[in-house]
Amino acid sequence: MKRTVITVVGKDSVGIIARVCTYLAENQVNILDISQTIVDGFFNMMMIVDTSRCKVDFGVLADEMERIGEEMSCIIKAQREDIFDNMHRI
Repeated sequence: MKRTVITVVGKDSVGIIARVCTYLAENQVNILDISQTIVDGFFNMMMIVDTSRCKVDFGVLADEMERIGEEMSCIIKAQREDIFDNMHRI
């Protein structure tokens, strides 16, 4: 299994979850866990996904997630789990 962490941050608006999840489903990315909150109008979501069956290379996935975020005025980052863990180790 290739686990990836996807984070989404931005002003809350209609369709953020739908847009991200639709893209993932179209590319055979399975959502393993998802958490989202809205605090004072700001949307924050973190997903753990399995990209082992993804139709596109990881770099393409990360770039397209970022592009989708720009279209929705959000910041979307996709990071491989091992890199995410190493970056957040104290």
